[in-house]
Amino acid sequence: MTDPNSLIVWNNQHRVGRLWCNPVGAMGFRYDEQWIAKGGFAISHTLELKENNFTPEGGIAHRFFANLLPEAGAREKIVRDLKIPNTDFNLLRAIGGECAGALSILPEGEQPLSHYSYHPIGDKELLNLVARRGQLYTWPKHEQPRLSLAGAQDKCPILVQAGRYLLPQQESPSSHILKFELSDYRHLPAYETFTTQLAKAVGLPVVNIELRSIDKTHYALIERYDRIQDDKGEVQRLHQEDFCQALGYGYEQKYQEHGGPTFAQCYQLIRDVSSDPANDLQHLLHWQIFNVLAGNSDGHGKNLSLLYLANGDIRLTPFYDLVCTRAIKRIDEHLAFAVGDERNPSMITRKHWQALASQCDLRAPFLLNQVQALATQLLDHLGAVKTAFESQYGEYPALQRIEQLVSKQCQRAMKL
Repeated sequence: MTDPNSLIVWNNQHRVGRLWCNPVGAMGFRYDEQWIAKGGFAISHTLELKENNFTPEGGIAHRFFANLLPEAGAREKIVRDLKIPNTDFNLLRAIGGECAGALSILPEGEQPLSHYSYHPIGDKELLNLVARRGQLYTWPKHEQPRLSLAGAQDKCPILVQAGRYLLPQQESPSSHILKFELSDYRHLPAYETFTTQLAKAVGLPVVNIELRSIDKTHYALIERYDRIQDDKGEVQRLHQEDFCQALGYGYEQKYQEHGGPTFAQCYQLIRDVSSDPANDLQHLLHWQIFNVLAGNSDGHGKNLSLLYLANGDIRLTPFYDLVCTRAIKRIDEHLAFAVGDERNPSMITRKHWQALASQCDLRAPFLLNQVQALATQLLDHLGAVKTAFESQYGEYPALQRIEQLVSKQCQRAMKL
């Protein structure tokens, strides 16, 4: 008889361990002996590869696995559609089959799929999907996908094959993510596409993103960095964890002001675990500078991740969820990660960058030079990126807000 309070964690066809919850819903985890004996890897920087239980009382396991789940309104919609209790454990049971990274979480007694299945969608179904902002849980139960993508924004994993969109059934892996317009933030897909292209132009490693539209509604198509195709053209999963998972914080602590990690902690994490710290530290530093200059105030601990490669290397992932949030009204303009002790990007001065340098054990002149160099690059590339964007997607007047904001921030930085 299977235990309703137990779930099995899989990596492809390999059993990683067992996840359980206690009577109050707190989760514990234990690696399988075979996973350890046959050379399995630690699934998190916080979950050391050992035979001991990570108890519910300790909280480490619960925070890691809860970080795989959607948040806020996206979570509430799934709970409502599936008619399940709104607990982390029940959500993982229902939708943990296809998460970020390589892990699949299935009820005890179920095996991972040996053959994947997908449902092709045409324009009419795509239009409905975009209108529903990716909500799939009205499907028949035997076809219902187990798709869990962390974050507060509505999004939908899909497989793109020869230009066609296919929806994964059960826990079949996806290759891309669709992100949608929101009723109050209809420019979000365009802003994310443009901001990501701007980051790429100044040398940041970023995800591949395209702006698409159907029936005058925009959505973003984003290639997943934690999926690769094998020699047979089938999608394979790569393991990853975000920085909240790697540092032991819950998803409710993704912002520094809510008790979450500081940028200096993230910088030290890369020093500790990256297989190429010199390059990854430089990219991480440029990411934080870019966020200040390009108006992305929502660069928090869950918008950074570690990728576990097949050869055993651990690297900083390409950057994702890059949006000039300061160009959107009704969104808090304060930075997710403070510079020194300042979170208002318009108030950051030389002394704040010097304080951040000290916190990260960097030379202040080096960091200040990096800030000014990136500001110069952004000013040099801003117009060309906007021209390229509009030549590909058509005129988009709302981009002027981003252009003005970035120009102002870069000019401020040039005076440091």
